[in-house]
Amino acid sequence: MASFTPAPTGGVADELAAVAALRELADHLEDASVERALRAGWSWSDVAAGLGVTRQAVHKKHQGRLAESGIELRRRNG
Repeated sequence: MASFTPAPTGGVADELAAVAALRELADHLEDASVERALRAGWSWSDVAAGLGVTRQAVHKKHQGRLAESGIELRRRNG
Protein backbone atom coordinates (compact mmCIF):
# COMPACT_ATOMS: atom_id res chain seq x y z
CA MET A 1 0.00 0.00 0.00
CA ALA A 2 1.34 3.46 -0.94
CA SER A 3 1.87 5.92 1.84
CA PHE A 4 -0.15 9.13 1.95
CA THR A 5 1.51 12.44 2.73
CA PRO A 6 -0.94 15.30 3.33
CA ALA A 7 -0.26 18.71 1.84
CA PRO A 8 1.65 20.96 4.22
CA THR A 9 -0.38 23.46 6.16
CA GLY A 10 0.40 26.22 8.58
CA GLY A 11 3.39 28.52 8.74
CA VAL A 12 5.23 28.94 5.46
CA ALA A 13 2.73 26.81 3.51
CA ASP A 14 -0.09 29.18 4.48
CA GLU A 15 2.05 32.20 3.64
CA LEU A 16 2.80 30.85 0.17
CA ALA A 17 -0.87 30.03 -0.39
CA ALA A 18 -1.75 33.60 0.59
CA VAL A 19 0.81 34.98 -1.88
CA ALA A 20 -0.67 32.83 -4.67
CA ALA A 21 -4.20 33.99 -3.79
CA LEU A 22 -3.13 37.64 -3.75
CA ARG A 23 -1.48 37.28 -7.16
CA GLU A 24 -4.69 35.83 -8.59
CA LEU A 25 -6.74 38.63 -7.03
CA ALA A 26 -4.31 41.25 -8.37
CA ASP A 27 -4.55 39.74 -11.87
CA HIS A 28 -8.36 39.90 -11.79
CA LEU A 29 -8.28 43.48 -10.50
CA GLU A 30 -5.80 44.48 -13.21
CA ASP A 31 -7.94 42.87 -15.93
CA ALA A 32 -11.06 44.70 -14.78
CA SER A 33 -9.27 48.03 -14.31
CA VAL A 34 -7.59 47.91 -17.72
CA GLU A 35 -10.93 47.12 -19.35
CA ARG A 36 -12.67 49.98 -17.56
CA ALA A 37 -9.90 52.40 -18.46
CA LEU A 38 -10.00 51.49 -22.15
CA ARG A 39 -13.81 51.70 -22.22
CA ALA A 40 -13.47 55.17 -20.66
CA GLY A 41 -11.25 56.27 -23.53
CA TRP A 42 -7.80 55.88 -21.99
CA SER A 43 -4.99 55.10 -24.41
CA TRP A 44 -2.72 52.09 -24.02
CA SER A 45 0.03 54.55 -23.03
CA ASP A 46 -2.17 56.05 -20.30
CA VAL A 47 -3.01 52.60 -18.93
CA ALA A 48 0.65 51.57 -19.03
CA ALA A 49 1.69 54.69 -17.13
CA GLY A 50 -0.95 53.99 -14.51
CA LEU A 51 0.38 50.46 -14.05
CA GLY A 52 4.04 51.48 -14.15
CA VAL A 53 4.83 49.30 -17.18
CA THR A 54 5.49 49.90 -20.87
CA ARG A 55 2.72 50.36 -23.40
CA GLN A 56 3.95 47.26 -25.19
CA ALA A 57 3.77 45.18 -22.00
CA VAL A 58 0.20 46.15 -21.15
CA HIS A 59 -0.93 45.77 -24.76
CA LYS A 60 0.64 42.32 -25.08
CA LYS A 61 -0.90 41.14 -21.81
CA HIS A 62 -4.44 42.41 -22.35
CA GLN A 63 -5.23 43.05 -26.01
CA GLY A 64 -6.12 39.45 -26.93
CA ARG A 65 -8.57 38.99 -24.06
CA LEU A 66 -10.17 42.38 -24.66
CA ALA A 67 -10.51 41.86 -28.40
CA GLU A 68 -12.16 38.47 -27.83
CA SER A 69 -14.70 40.06 -25.50
CA GLY A 70 -15.75 42.50 -28.23
CA ILE A 71 -14.25 45.68 -26.82
CA GLU A 72 -13.30 48.15 -29.52
CA LEU A 73 -9.64 48.95 -28.94
CA ARG A 74 -8.03 52.27 -29.81
CA ARG A 75 -5.23 52.16 -32.30
CA ARG A 76 -2.09 54.19 -31.79
CA ASN A 77 -2.52 56.22 -35.00
CA GLY A 78 -6.24 56.24 -35.27
